Amino acid sequence: MEQWWTAGIEMIQGVDAGPYLRALIKVGLGLLLGRFAGRGLVRLFARDKNAHRAMLLRRVAFYGVLALFCASALSELGFELGILLGAAGILTVAVGFASQTSASNIISGIFLLGERPFEVGDMIKVDDTVGEVLSIDMLSVKLRTLDNQFVRIPNETVIKSKLTNIRHFPIRRLDMDVGVAYHEDMKTVRQVLLDVADRNPLCLEEPAPKVLFTGFEDSALGHEFRVWAKTENFLELRDSISVEIKAAFDEQDIEIPFPHLTLYTGTQTDPFPLRRADSTTESPPEPAESDREDERQPAGRQPDAATELT
Repeated sequence: MEQWWTAGIEMIQGVDAGPYLRALIKVGLGLLLGRFAGRGLVRLFARDKNAHRAMLLRRVAFYGVLALFCASALSELGFELGILLGAAGILTVAVGFASQTSASNIISGIFLLGERPFEVGDMIKVDDTVGEVLSIDMLSVKLRTLDNQFVRIPNETVIKSKLTNIRHFPIRRLDMDVGVAYHEDMKTVRQVLLDVADRNPLCLEEPAPKVLFTGFEDSALGHEFRVWAKTENFLELRDSISVEIKAAFDEQDIEIPFPHLTLYTGTQTDPFPLRRADSTTESPPEPAESDREDERQPAGRQPDAATELT
């Protein structure tokens, strides 16, 4: 045991720690200077407070400075950069064939960064997923859904899917289907809806609210109520204006109908009578004598041969 301990101490003493220490210092400086360079570029070029651009500049500066200092650290340890770059190229080709999905996501990420259909902080919808964009990375897009769940969507899926940027424009239009009974006056209904929009502080005056007649439905006169609001107030408007419409209709005695259904029997034109189960019902009329004989004889039964001869 003493021999092994002595051999280890002699090996440590024989190693020149200078290159390793200098390489470690260079990597540490790269991490520190990379952070400062990223912040400086953000302050210099992202003055419009664009979160997407700021994040991209910060990452490019950080990894670029760190890569330079790491290359210098490897050179300090005696590695030849030319050989390392050649090996890195061969390794990149091999990894590219082995991970085609990742390569496709990287290429799709470059397209997203160039096209910029959305930015960090936007509310987007990809297929059936709705959420706020947290980050746009080279492989995926990170979202936070409305119920505070974390969702990662590959960039290739984002490129191939139908994407909706909900917060791209500053205002949005709310379309509400409103049905009233057939005996209601359509001009009165139109005026009541416009008054509701005028009293709601979240409704914009321009573009002006509109009420459009959509058709004669099965149980109601269909109307479409269109109002505009700021994008950040859209959900609050949709909730508040529904309550106000119901209250205004109740105040003006305007009926919101429910679906009606009338049943008929056979070729009769009179409605089919319905009685409650707990109500007293009259006993059905006695069947005629001919009907009783028909009931006693099974359907489809043929008379006997002896009966026919008789």
